[in-house]
Amino acid sequence: MTKSFEIRRLTANDASLFRTLRLEALKNHPEAFGTAYEEAAARDMGSYAQQLKTSALFGGFDGKALVGVAGFFQHAEVKTQHKGTLYSMYVQPVARGTGLARLLVEAVLDHAREKVEIIQLAVQAQNDTALHLYESCGFKRYGEEPQALKIDGAYFDEVLMYLKF
Repeated sequence: MTKSFEIRRLTANDASLFRTLRLEALKNHPEAFGTAYEEAAARDMGSYAQQLKTSALFGGFDGKALVGVAGFFQHAEVKTQHKGTLYSMYVQPVARGTGLARLLVEAVLDHAREKVEIIQLAVQAQNDTALHLYESCGFKRYGEEPQALKIDGAYFDEVLMYLKF
């Protein structure tokens, strides 16, 4: 299915849309994110606006609707600032299989390429679709973190991946 999306960096003006999508992601896929829904829901709108001012988060828009997001941050410490992380990747079910996820990853990579030498990510070990996407974008596996997340007594492993520019 081919569809046209607008991909752009989110701004503080997108805080409400971002908060809504973020809470949906955390509620529907708690095993995919390190942040708990309850933690994110308790944050005020100002903290979401501030995050969008200081972080590189890219949104995929279908018209005016934000249907996907992916983030990037660069490590601040002198010894690790050559590395960055792709995080908070989420695409709504209605936009899955459309190529939006790849467009979001590519937007993050285009941004990161100018800032770091290597980009890393962690993905839930059972998420074969995401693993395939990241591998097709050039990411390589370098490890697995057993019991990376614990949700209601259940553990979830994460695959650790990297891409060198």
